[in-house]
Amino acid sequence: MLKAEAAARALMPRYGVGEIRVPALERIQLYQRSTGETSDVVEKQMYTFSDRDEAETVVALRPEGTPGVVRAYIEGGLDRSDPEQRFFYSGPMFRRERPQKGRYRQFYQFGVEVFGRADAACDAELLIMIDDYCKSLGLPARMEINSIGDPTCRPAFREALVKWGREHWNELCADCHKRIDRNPLRLLDCKIDAKLAESAPSSLDYLCPDCRAHFDTVRGTLDSVGVRFQVNPRLVRGLDYYTRTAFEIMAEGLGAQSTIVAGGRYDGLVEAMGGAAVPGIGFAIGLERVALALEAANLVNGTVIDAVVIAMGDAAIRQSALIAHRLRAAGLAVEMTSALRKLKASLSRANKIGARFAVIIGEDELARGVVQLRDLAQSTQREVAVGEVAAAIAEAGRN
Repeated sequence: MLKAEAAARALMPRYGVGEIRVPALERIQLYQRSTGETSDVVEKQMYTFSDRDEAETVVALRPEGTPGVVRAYIEGGLDRSDPEQRFFYSGPMFRRERPQKGRYRQFYQFGVEVFGRADAACDAELLIMIDDYCKSLGLPARMEINSIGDPTCRPAFREALVKWGREHWNELCADCHKRIDRNPLRLLDCKIDAKLAESAPSSLDYLCPDCRAHFDTVRGTLDSVGVRFQVNPRLVRGLDYYTRTAFEIMAEGLGAQSTIVAGGRYDGLVEAMGGAAVPGIGFAIGLERVALALEAANLVNGTVIDAVVIAMGDAAIRQSALIAHRLRAAGLAVEMTSALRKLKASLSRANKIGARFAVIIGEDELARGVVQLRDLAQSTQREVAVGEVAAAIAEAGRN
């Protein structure tokens, strides 16, 4: 999971995104106003309790990051003084779940929120960022995008969904019976009725000219930089403040919990929470799910470790420590193995953690001032002078 977070953090300076830290404990009203009282998060999943203050304030452990970031943005006056802002956050979230693989009561998210940009180029930029993130991890993933329209055209889409839902009333689950009047867009993201939802109306058929042009620009921009995606007209965000672009990124090998990134445009959220009418868009990465996806793809360690230094016997320990120190000073990630291990076991360890090279030092090499440099990827080995190990690894890594 640390690798998943580190890769995300490494991208932020390249996209001009700064860190924000928000509380893990907030008033329950924050999530009722933002996430929505009819959402599963608020109705079923939040951990809440009454404080011992005079007002017996009801507080909640944060189930998601966006509301806290928006609250801080408004309270800091940025929505009026300097609305265009880019933030990222990282930390634990809490939901009352039935624990299973990829779904936990305490889980970790890395999120990005961008305020003050309503243009399609901003939507595309975030999707390119996510694509860069997956590529930096070497993680195969599928990007799905959609447009759910805006307050101009979405009412007609909602009406069509309600009509469709009533026509299929007997086939809908009990939860969808409740959603059909309160939040009909959520009929499309029901896991129980997923097969039935394939026959539901498509949001793309109801887009107004402005929303269609916005979505066309998003798609065209992604095409221009070679980001692969699929349009999924059933992909929605069920709350009224969400507008236009919605997206999810799925990874293989996770079963039902395959979504590793999800997000969308929420141009009405800042205003709904008492701020100015500032547009926004964001996404959240499920770090545990990314870690599971990396494991499923045999990418848990990837190229994190450049070299393993193997000391064959006590006499070589000091020299191996010196070599490891020099390699780290050269910017390489290095691990030293136990001098008590046999060579076969040490090489097995090196392969297990995904190291590219093994630097082997025995009594003979120690006496001659050399090491055996084994390229584990190419299954080759050669003798290298102690002072040239870093350069030899760097040269081999370029080839």
